[in-house]
Amino acid sequence: MMHNKSDSDVTSLAASSPPRSPKRAVYYVQSPSRDSHDGDKSSSMQATPVYNSPMESPSHPSFGRHSRTSSASRFSGPFRSSSGRKGNRKRVNDKGWPECNVIQEEGSYDDLEEDRGLSRRCQIILALLSFVLLFTVFSLIIWGAARPYKAKVVVKSLAMDDFYAGEGSDTTGVPTKMVTVNCSLKISIYNPASMFGIHVTSSSINLIFSEITIATGELKKYYQPRRSRRTLSLILSGEKVPLYGAGAGLALSNTGGAVPLTLDLEIISRGYVIGKLVKVKHRKHVSCPLVVDSSNTKPIKFSQNACSYE
Repeated sequence: MMHNKSDSDVTSLAASSPPRSPKRAVYYVQSPSRDSHDGDKSSSMQATPVYNSPMESPSHPSFGRHSRTSSASRFSGPFRSSSGRKGNRKRVNDKGWPECNVIQEEGSYDDLEEDRGLSRRCQIILALLSFVLLFTVFSLIIWGAARPYKAKVVVKSLAMDDFYAGEGSDTTGVPTKMVTVNCSLKISIYNPASMFGIHVTSSSINLIFSEITIATGELKKYYQPRRSRRTLSLILSGEKVPLYGAGAGLALSNTGGAVPLTLDLEIISRGYVIGKLVKVKHRKHVSCPLVVDSSNTKPIKFSQNACSYE
């Protein structure tokens, strides 16, 4: 039975739990304040029993309307008492839902969005790098497969249309032997590639006497389809070319004479396998020694071993 005394407060504190038992909430029970009673100041105090949990305690008549006017706290530690006291009930909103405190989060989501954006950019960069790497490997494979297909060049014949040597003077007036040459050259070019065509051209085609070029010509650039052969006729010409000291070894007469010459040419072929991204380029250098007789107008035919191909 609860004794209502004077202005003295009765406070009871529970003893600590045994070491092996879990930590339980501690409850403080306080008698009504002295403002609500007119008792004697010398009245004795009586402590209310302490219980470790609401389940162990009997019904508490002191938890009635008197507790709502108590000025002291009825909870201990971080836990509130849920023993059915009306003063500790949660407030409800207009819809009947219990109100709760909203957790205020610090900071904004901009940093998270920036992290996601950075991650997305990294993924795009990695995808591009992977694509470039794969395309490079693929291009190298295609380039390696196309590399062995070189254009095959064969020099067939040389027809001397005009070969004349005589005395003369150069542009400065120095007297020397001079030679005039006009001839035609036939060559055959074969493209063995089955995947691509080739663009064929040449550097200057020279007819040389004693290290002096006496006739020149060129091959105009053209396109040759895959697995095709083409025979070309080229014109070599030189007019009044001074021989200077080399002219002493040139002996021509009306009855004819043999003149040792050298035919030198270089054929360039370019194959565009995947546009201009993957292309192959080959050079074929050809050198053919020959002897020209001014009295013989028949074309000079070259055997397969007469010329060197590099």
